Amino acid sequence: MKRILVTGAGGPAGINFVKSLQIAPEKMFLVGTEANKHFIHLVPTDKKYLMSKATEAGYIERLNELAQKEDTEFLHAQTDIEVRVVSENREKLKTEVFLPSKKTVRACQDKLEATRIWQKKGIPVARFMELRKEADIERAFEELGKPIWIRATHGAGGIGSTPAQNAETAASWIDYWKARKANWKFIAQKHLPGRNMAFHSLWKDGELVTSMARERLEYIYPHLAPSGITGTPAVQKTVHDDTVNKTGTDAVLSIDPHFNGIACVDLKQNKEKVPCVTEINAGRMFTTSFFFSYAGKTLRKDYYANIPYLYVKLAFKEKIPDIPKYDVLPENLYWIRHIDAPARLVKDGRVIGEMYH
Repeated sequence: MKRILVTGAGGPAGINFVKSLQIAPEKMFLVGTEANKHFIHLVPTDKKYLMSKATEAGYIERLNELAQKEDTEFLHAQTDIEVRVVSENREKLKTEVFLPSKKTVRACQDKLEATRIWQKKGIPVARFMELRKEADIERAFEELGKPIWIRATHGAGGIGSTPAQNAETAASWIDYWKARKANWKFIAQKHLPGRNMAFHSLWKDGELVTSMARERLEYIYPHLAPSGITGTPAVQKTVHDDTVNKTGTDAVLSIDPHFNGIACVDLKQNKEKVPCVTEINAGRMFTTSFFFSYAGKTLRKDYYANIPYLYVKLAFKEKIPDIPKYDVLPENLYWIRHIDAPARLVKDGRVIGEMYH
């Protein structure tokens, strides 16, 4: 029986990862960690441990203690900060990981650096500028037009992002975060008004194993964020889009032609409806990975869309069957969810399968 350690297992993304493994065709022993003393009670693993934050001293040592105590063979880090710390200290770990290179993780977690690489290699991106001083804000409006999109160069869930119609709003936004002691760097990008897409992909030595694209249609509590984006969708659907598939693939390979593990690519259409890459979440799953896992088991009656399970099998150096590289699920499958409401898989206006709690 595989024994797996999962960090960030009390957050939505960690829970979805664990739930995907729990519906896999083999039983696994799962150990979860969570840094939030309240969310530890949400962790759905066989065993769970309250964990120090990844930025605190002794984090890697604590992971090793747990890995030895529970005899885990593999570690999946789910949050960005945990991915970064685990990646940088992978040689010190007493359990295996399945990650792209350190350089790749660093590049993907730096939106400015990643965007520079994509622009240089001809991958569609929004025009951008680094905001180092107040004069840069004025120049951004001159060069990019209005509105501009302001975002922090690091972080997940649309952190530090907002549209701005004028320089005063943009400057006030950055000053607000500085006043809150957020030590972030900001960039301005040309606003992308089109569809919000996501390309969830699994890689082995630079070869795409499988992938599925989806469109985010509505977010949970969008009114609570100036951008309308709150990090996780309430309504999303599967899409078959050759351009999204190609752009997502090219974006990953342009960062690392030998990419390993998970690459979750965010894209948004410009006014010409061209999907532009906005970021890659490397080494961790999208929040709603269980959507594909559950849909695959319900409709296909197999695990070919269970990307967390396929990822674990590759990490254990096991063979997987030949599966489609793209569009592993039908299009127009809806995953509808909200706070305290069971998620539902909907096809052609009716619920498919049971409710997911």
